[in-house]
Amino acid sequence: MKSELCIFDLASGDVSTLLETDQLIEAPNWTPDGRALIVNGDGRLYRVALDGAPRLVEINTGFAKRLNNDHGISADGKTLVISDSTEEGASCIYTLPVEGGTPKRITGHVPSYWHGWSPDSSTLAYVGKRSAGFDIFTCPVDGGAETCLTAGFEHCDGPDFTPDGRWIWFNGQKNGRMQLWRMRPDGDALEQMTDDERVNWFPHPSPDGASVLYLAYENGVEGHPRNHDVELRLMPISGGRPRRLLSLFGGQGTINVPCWAPDSKRFAFVRYHA
Repeated sequence: MKSELCIFDLASGDVSTLLETDQLIEAPNWTPDGRALIVNGDGRLYRVALDGAPRLVEINTGFAKRLNNDHGISADGKTLVISDSTEEGASCIYTLPVEGGTPKRITGHVPSYWHGWSPDSSTLAYVGKRSAGFDIFTCPVDGGAETCLTAGFEHCDGPDFTPDGRWIWFNGQKNGRMQLWRMRPDGDALEQMTDDERVNWFPHPSPDGASVLYLAYENGVEGHPRNHDVELRLMPISGGRPRRLLSLFGGQGTINVPCWAPDSKRFAFVRYHA
């Protein structure tokens, strides 16, 4: 199976392939300076520069050698957040300098999987399993007590802040249906944003606050598996009818984390093929 790191242009609808590799890579972030993408693969983290000949350049993550695909970059471009299971045997959240270095542990409980960073870089949003299912949590970026924001869901995932910091979007399952939701950063004003036959995951508000990109599986798919025929869809930030941007072979690893270009004109994704 090959991994193809791609960029989608909203204006033209064109897809350009930045890099193709036999290595499994996942979950591209776009750096705030617009100069590179960051992906994970085989438990490591890599930087792919957008100028010159693109290649995977490993980022030093110290002792953390079992990273999953839940990673991201602070708005000021100085700090990386990673989710890694080296120390605990289950995913824990750490931060480290964007150029690499020794990870600092943030979450006290496991498993915890990072997904969102508040625009002022003060708060992390993540999913964790503390009882029967996964819920949405927040905590200060330097660590401390976590706050659970969800209740009554069978499963939650993918929390991501809007650029004004007023909402957290996420995917949540009720009555066996995984749809998109939004809520205030304190968990209030919960609102369902999709209601269709698809299985919807990983909503990402655009940096200009206009749209939300997300991944849509076919009806009946359980979880967020890899190697499925999926769609990338776009909907207005205030809600409304989504439009299909692209059909592809992907799923897990395609857009698990924030992937927009800083100018909101493009986004990065990964697709797979034999």
